[in-house]
Amino acid sequence: MPVRILALVGSLRAGSTNRRLAEAAVKVAPEGAEVTLFEGLGDIPFYNEDIDVEGGVPAAAARLREAAQATDAFLLVSPEYNGTIPAVLKNAIDWLSRPYGAGAFGGKPVAVIGTSLGQYGGLWAQDEARKSVGIAGGKVIEDLKLSIPGSASRFAETHPYDDAEVAAQLTDVVARLHGNVGAAA
Repeated sequence: MPVRILALVGSLRAGSTNRRLAEAAVKVAPEGAEVTLFEGLGDIPFYNEDIDVEGGVPAAAARLREAAQATDAFLLVSPEYNGTIPAVLKNAIDWLSRPYGAGAFGGKPVAVIGTSLGQYGGLWAQDEARKSVGIAGGKVIEDLKLSIPGSASRFAETHPYDDAEVAAQLTDVVARLHGNVGAAA
């Protein structure tokens, strides 16, 4: 049975370079690993304990939780919005952190990567995402990083998968995330 890695993308834009980076991760997954890009983060309402009750969890949030429970590891792909993590990704982390003490991250390995327009490739947002998902129960692999600056120009004519340097770095990230699944326990 392959190691299942769930990719959550912090941008809702169809042509997002971070979405394309996640698509590339699907393609470069090593043998024995399967990366699935979760669709529908934009459909999930903001986390609210009043609606997070048995029998009342919104369908979109329940679908995210089911996908997360069925996965072995997480790949968070984040742009940087105003120096921090996008709301849609933070919201997904919040939903997956509950129920308290039994959230879907549950010690599973997590890697956070991304690309942005700026010169640092979204480092601040990625650091915030690592902090948040670690508090939410994920086993963040701190030394597993990929921050690609200048996304608008670098990927204007090229998909990340077709950028040899990025594809090689991404292959390493996914392979190392895959290799950490057994070490999570």
